[in-house]
Amino acid sequence: MMKVLDCTLRDGGLGLEDFAKNGIRTAAFTEKERKELAENARDAKIDIIELGCMSETDIREEFAIYENIERISKYIPKRIYEDQMYVGLYRGPDTKQNKIPEHSPEFIDGVRVILRYSELQKSLDFCAALSRKGYKVFIQPMLTMRYSDDELERVVYAANEMRAYACYFVDSYGYMEEKDVERFYRFYEERLDSDISIGFHAHNNLEMAFSNVRYFVEKLHGRKKIIDSCAIGMGQGSGNLQTEILVQYVNKKYGGQYRFDNILEMCDILEKFRMHDMETWGYSPVRLISAVHNTAYKYAVAMRVKYHMSLVEINRMLSKIPEDLRYRYTAENLKELMER
Repeated sequence: MMKVLDCTLRDGGLGLEDFAKNGIRTAAFTEKERKELAENARDAKIDIIELGCMSETDIREEFAIYENIERISKYIPKRIYEDQMYVGLYRGPDTKQNKIPEHSPEFIDGVRVILRYSELQKSLDFCAALSRKGYKVFIQPMLTMRYSDDELERVVYAANEMRAYACYFVDSYGYMEEKDVERFYRFYEERLDSDISIGFHAHNNLEMAFSNVRYFVEKLHGRKKIIDSCAIGMGQGSGNLQTEILVQYVNKKYGGQYRFDNILEMCDILEKFRMHDMETWGYSPVRLISAVHNTAYKYAVAMRVKYHMSLVEINRMLSKIPEDLRYRYTAENLKELMER
């Protein structure tokens, strides 16, 4: 069994927020567009629809970042079939548990939580608390390639203990290959309880998102699966697997019933973001270089935009990046790298 999770509003919204924070001129979602995107995803019969983020700080509803579960739940469209799900995401374990309501039918069905690598146990405890409150919990270890087997064992053990809905592997910087997809799938498949779905969130720095998802679907069997995607691939960096490509593939290959026209309606709504500023998302050699060297893509972007470095210079610099700087971009880390 396979489900499609559309995260256009959340991943795309965070991408827009990131552009704004970094001084890149971009548009924002209107309230009408947020509603229309959610309604078209619903009408397309997408299985799981992510409506945005919840955050006590940096609330920007024009980027689908809402104050709390109560607020994001105001944007749930009426379901067109009983099992259709709506979810939101926490970017970490910072929200106090006493501020999160017990689940009830008027709220989102599930919560996705990005595990904070530096605070792994705190993140897992946060997930467990959400599960106890009655939410379907999706565990998202961002940049899963960074995790050791022992660390992933902790994630899996916690997922089983809390009876999580799904446990993901996430190709945050877009450099996974088929062998990596198989390794993580086998690791989870052998250890996760049988009723927990395995999710895959693919990024497109190497233009491998669809290829890796096809491998995930066609070659790896025996478990319920969830595949993330965004209309027109909207998202940070090179962006994500495109929903329009995924649903066409599932419809043709597996007899899926997703309504393609509604996904195209979503693409039409989002066209203004691509036309407004081409420094948004999608393939670029700059982001490719980051993936080649397994680094946070913002290093290469900053070297290009702020320091006007050539592609060859960026490649040479990132080929020497030390492990302690590789995975986390900050202005301070970039300065240290440039001075070494």
